[in-house]
Amino acid sequence: MIQQGADATLFAVAFWLAHLAREVAVLFSPALPDIQPFDQYIWLYLLIIPSAMLLLKALGFYNRPLLFSRRETAWVLSHAVTIAVLGVVTVLFLRKQELARAVIFLFGAFSFLLVMVKEELLRRWLLSKLGQEQIKRRLVLIGAPEDTAQIERDLDAKARGTVEVLARLDLQQTPVETLVELLHERSANGVILSARHAYFEQVEKVIELCELEGVEVWLLADFFKTRISQTSVDDFLGRPTVVFRSAPEASWQGVAKQLLDFVGALALLAVCAVPLMLVALAVKLTSRGPVFFRQQRSGLNGRPFTMLKFRTMVSDAEQLKAELASFNEMDGPVFKVTNDPRVTALGRFLRKWSVDELPQLWNVLRFEMSLVGPRPLPVDEVRRINDHAHRRRLSVKPGLTCLWQISGRNDVKSFKEWVRLDLEYIDNWSLWLDVKILLKTIPVVLTGAGAK
Repeated sequence: MIQQGADATLFAVAFWLAHLAREVAVLFSPALPDIQPFDQYIWLYLLIIPSAMLLLKALGFYNRPLLFSRRETAWVLSHAVTIAVLGVVTVLFLRKQELARAVIFLFGAFSFLLVMVKEELLRRWLLSKLGQEQIKRRLVLIGAPEDTAQIERDLDAKARGTVEVLARLDLQQTPVETLVELLHERSANGVILSARHAYFEQVEKVIELCELEGVEVWLLADFFKTRISQTSVDDFLGRPTVVFRSAPEASWQGVAKQLLDFVGALALLAVCAVPLMLVALAVKLTSRGPVFFRQQRSGLNGRPFTMLKFRTMVSDAEQLKAELASFNEMDGPVFKVTNDPRVTALGRFLRKWSVDELPQLWNVLRFEMSLVGPRPLPVDEVRRINDHAHRRRLSVKPGLTCLWQISGRNDVKSFKEWVRLDLEYIDNWSLWLDVKILLKTIPVVLTGAGAK
């Protein structure tokens, strides 16, 4: 739906550009007849926009492989553009309204060019390392050996480059508990179940486990029909599939969230560029050690990434952490200490006003984090989480701020309460909720509420 809207918009822009080009041509060639103002033809958008969406869909433009063929793209698009141009000509003829022929031809040319440029940019992004990281599915295949082997062959033939098969498990030979280790160690973000009737008990265990972990399960259900809450039906390489999802579903809101993240992070970095440089200089001059503190944190599905912060502690803070273990004020795997002696004088100020977190805007630009989401925990702390239900907080991207951040931050002493707030966010997520959390974060940061 997002792609359809984008392409229809490009068709609309192409018509405006075509009319503008004809207007400009008059300035350089007075011999050309004048053209009526553009507002006389705005009504054509009622035809162009929906027609572009329907034509491209009907011609199979959106059924192409993810890494599409340029030739196939150009062929289908040229058909759609030709029909759209003929449609405009026909409607103008029936309404007995004239339009310069150059505008009609330019409309077709610009439509083709703009959509092809968009498709080429999308293709280049999909082929980039960053794009591959965003779209790649890291899958665990579960089922009888012959079934998982066939699935892997199908994936290799139809989805090469967009999936990575981490392991194949046979329910008859391997205990379900092995899946837990794979999910934790390999950061899988999808499980494909090809189960038979005799395996229903194991299937139920796998689905229950993945629900707790926040990992999608795709059950190849060409023999199985059921009604289960929070499920959706999809198509996987031509096979009917039931998807069990306990994390927010991808939708236009998800695309809008990524756009908000990117634009918001870019704008904040631009506005704060000079202050950030001054803070970096202050950190360097006031204590020994690097300007930035880099640490491996658990991101989406537990995948490790390097999180950035301004350094607020002495350079050997990690080595001194063991000596302060007895002063930990948080239950569970998280480490928090009031008046931590490792924090520098400048560090206390930076933490008070959350300035130390601003370098994470770079992580947002790299799509490793979001503006709003559960705060990322160090990898070693995530490994100590005993309750699998608590790991569901890893089913969305970590963020700069979340419900925990605006609920007192360090005043929350219970890790279970922290997780409860994160899961409340995940279960009730919407774009509007993100906006509300961002707005509520502003006074929390400005007043230093809950910070220590």
